[in-house]
Amino acid sequence: MRHGSPEHGRHGGGSRRRAAATATAAAATDEAATTATTIRAEPAAPAASPAGPLRYAQLPYIAVLVGVAIGLGIIRQGVHLVPSGTLVLGGVLFLAALARLILPERRLGLLTVRRRALDVAILGLLGIGLLVAGFVVPVPS
Repeated sequence: MRHGSPEHGRHGGGSRRRAAATATAAAATDEAATTATTIRAEPAAPAASPAGPLRYAQLPYIAVLVGVAIGLGIIRQGVHLVPSGTLVLGGVLFLAALARLILPERRLGLLTVRRRALDVAILGLLGIGLLVAGFVVPVPS
């Protein structure tokens, strides 16, 4: 009587191991087939070429960030420049609202947050508010 033969009483010829291995392999095959079906079922996204319009999609957002940084830099120069910096910030936000109104969504990048009307209203009101504040704030002497 050989070890591992069907007559050997200890492991029953390895039938349990083979059955478990077969069941595991079948489950892995079913899972792989399901995953492959799921992956194939999703439509592939169109590849954007580096020279395409998506390459510069973040440009308006970056321009707004640079404008805000410039406005804050002006304000940081001193108390006497607060109105000027506020005017720069208001102008940048007003231009962001204008860009959100005119440009298509695929070219706006991160400036697209909510619906177009709500984005334009929020950016426009903040821009106009800062422009008014820039004109109303008295310049210290």
